[in-house]
Amino acid sequence: MAGKQNPEQRRRELCDAAITLLAREGIKGVTHLKVDRKAGVPDGTTSFYFRTSSALIRAAANRIADLDLADLTAAIGSGAHGDGPSAAAGLARLVIRSGTGARLVRSKARYELVMPSSRDSGLAEAFSHNQERFLELHRNVVAGLCPDGSDPALIDEKAYVLLTFISGLMLALARGDRTIDSAEQLLDIIVAVVAAAPATSHRERVAAVDR
Repeated sequence: MAGKQNPEQRRRELCDAAITLLAREGIKGVTHLKVDRKAGVPDGTTSFYFRTSSALIRAAANRIADLDLADLTAAIGSGAHGDGPSAAAGLARLVIRSGTGARLVRSKARYELVMPSSRDSGLAEAFSHNQERFLELHRNVVAGLCPDGSDPALIDEKAYVLLTFISGLMLALARGDRTIDSAEQLLDIIVAVVAAAPATSHRERVAAVDR
């Protein structure tokens, strides 16, 4: 007799099926029955684990956020001041890979949920609860590329700029834009972005005006 299905594993499988449907059909194309069929489970399985459509979509959003964070942590490393060039190269490789295969499916699903999250606090929470960790990981990249002793406030600002740039690029890749099509090309751009924006911290700019 086969062993009982692990409930958490089953939830992950159902969320993965929902993510695929999100990418292909959009949020309106995700129903309990379609997820059952996509996951290859008996009808009614998805509604047993996720009673409402909102619960299912929010669970898929949380699954996307968790997978994104795991990928980014593996690519960049978790040290407070990681090897800048190595971390930047890892970030560049990950972003380019987000334009192909299973990661492209996830990227498309993510952006299907971005606008609805502005009207759904549960979805918004799924994408915001890891935001500080995402920013911290981008800060690791920036800190490694900046000279020792750089103003922490400046590093924070550069990290925000880099995160914003990377988010926009991943959206472009999800839409099929391949203007940036190699990790090597992207690495050069990342280094340039970190070097250029901003040149001084907000605190330093305010102090200069006051003088």
